[in-house]
Amino acid sequence: MSEERILLDQGSGGKASHRLITGLFLKYLGNEYLNRLDDAAFLDVSGPISVSTDTFTVDPIFFPGGDIGALAVHGTVNDVAMLGARPRFLTCGFIIEEGLAVADLERIVASMGHAASEAGVKVVTGDTKVVPRGTVDKIFINTTGIGEVFVPDAPSGHRAAAGDAILVSGCMGDHGLAILAQREGLSFEAPVVSDCASLNHLIVRLLEAIPEVHVLRDPTRGGLATTLNEIAGQSGVECRIFEEHIPVRPEVSGGCSFLGLDPLYLANEGKFLCILPARYADQALSIMRADPLGHDATRIGEVRADHPGKVVLETPLGGTRLMDMLEGEQLPRIC
Repeated sequence: MSEERILLDQGSGGKASHRLITGLFLKYLGNEYLNRLDDAAFLDVSGPISVSTDTFTVDPIFFPGGDIGALAVHGTVNDVAMLGARPRFLTCGFIIEEGLAVADLERIVASMGHAASEAGVKVVTGDTKVVPRGTVDKIFINTTGIGEVFVPDAPSGHRAAAGDAILVSGCMGDHGLAILAQREGLSFEAPVVSDCASLNHLIVRLLEAIPEVHVLRDPTRGGLATTLNEIAGQSGVECRIFEEHIPVRPEVSGGCSFLGLDPLYLANEGKFLCILPARYADQALSIMRADPLGHDATRIGEVRADHPGKVVLETPLGGTRLMDMLEGEQLPRIC
């Protein structure tokens, strides 16, 4: 591509758009579905299926551990996988601000292609709009994912039951603090890096080995505390978690102390919660820890019937406090 900046003409649907699509998007995202350039993609999918859509507006668009392109793939792949599905296809919609550097767009699309390849999904259709300077901040990306559900009893937020164990696949709060630090120009003694990653391959191994996983959920916006509140409400149970067992990196804990934030409310983009009968907890942890994305997996709590709809945090000294759902937006534009 000869231009250095994105022009309005490149969203017009004419020759400039065609050059953008063939010279950039097909270069990194092309496959037998997308290359046909039809109005829609014909997919061979067997039901039941899992479908999820999300729009990514993260600021800044490049951050330690990822960028908006990789995040748009990982986020939707993970949402589809949490329902016990193998993600297969993605659609992508781009809203691009006039004047965005072409080199930045190419870096983002290349990152999406790499993330999709690693996750084993194909981008099958898409849309590109270029809007006048100032009407959008650089670039927003929408992705919709489709996957085939391969377990008979799909995990769901409604299935947590008293006696279940609550596991997390790793440390909490990495993504949220990484975005905040990059946006505000903050630095800590040790760098904080986003955990942005696709979890579908680990999820497949977990579900193939253990038939009774009741809930899978990635604690993105609102973090661990808000996600557990959602599950407690959906299932009508108490989620009791033990503070000393919740993994948080020292640099994230230190940064949160400095900024007055609670890491249990910060977003994660490469971690998941797993709730299942307690008799499977050790087996699940073994599977998770064998994968680099689940190396720090830990059992953090249990499901009880005592206080339906509540999340109770038990401190190392034996005290308890309610963890409410996040009110408002603690950190805007983190995904």
